[in-house]
Amino acid sequence: MLHGFTPKERFLPYLSWVDIDALEDKENIVIVLPVGAIEQHGPHLPCSVDATVAAGVAGKALSLLPNNIPAYGIPPIIYGKSDEHIHFPGTITLNGETLLHMVQEIGESVYRAGFRKLLMVNAHGGQPQPLEMAARELRLRHGDYMVIARSAWSVAHDSSFFSDKEKQLSMHAGHGETAIMMALDPDSVKMERAEASYPPPFPCPTLTTGRPAAAWASYDFGPTGVIGDPTMATLEQGQQLLAQLGGQWAQAITEIYQADWMKRQEVSWGRGHYQGHIQSRK
Repeated sequence: MLHGFTPKERFLPYLSWVDIDALEDKENIVIVLPVGAIEQHGPHLPCSVDATVAAGVAGKALSLLPNNIPAYGIPPIIYGKSDEHIHFPGTITLNGETLLHMVQEIGESVYRAGFRKLLMVNAHGGQPQPLEMAARELRLRHGDYMVIARSAWSVAHDSSFFSDKEKQLSMHAGHGETAIMMALDPDSVKMERAEASYPPPFPCPTLTTGRPAAAWASYDFGPTGVIGDPTMATLEQGQQLLAQLGGQWAQAITEIYQADWMKRQEVSWGRGHYQGHIQSRK
């Protein structure tokens, strides 16, 4: 079904327009948009990893919310900016401008419906910039719009079972992604194909703490597309990660719902801008 990992009762498209129009306190209802990608994740994981993780973590968070916190999921953006993986079959990519405009148009649709709080949960590390740019643009267009774009992995979670090398160097299809996919879509994980592949030391050590500082493509780190070590991942670790990420995002959604966002006073740019800004904070 269309709702995927999101509970049916918290999936906005299952409401009629009449139901949506009648929702109370819409300016504080949190709309959750998962953002993923379709791209290679090594021989052992499917190309759907980022789309699955975004939808899975967001859905888990929505399922953990108490009934008194109004929040709804909307269908995920499945395709992302994945051009660093185009050398591998199965990668389907948008360019950054297309993704930027897609997010802006979705954000405008959410705003037109009367909602004023939009959260994007992103599971692809190659596209935070277009999402953040879209969020800023929506904020500038609408002074009462709270738009947040963050990585699905950015909330607190226990990574003590990762090796030090994994924590420092892993970037793609490594321990964490493999474990959480075992929890979300176990049939798609082929552990008999899993193998480690780490990037070589970057030649300018003052510019990096281990990860490459220069722009890179996944084929720079070997023929498998893996950047990390998936071989130690377990189902139990994945279940733990999903529970922790989901719980932390449920708390974040609660805080967003409760947040009293400063509304910008409309002023023209120029001599009156500073005074208008001061007045809007009173």
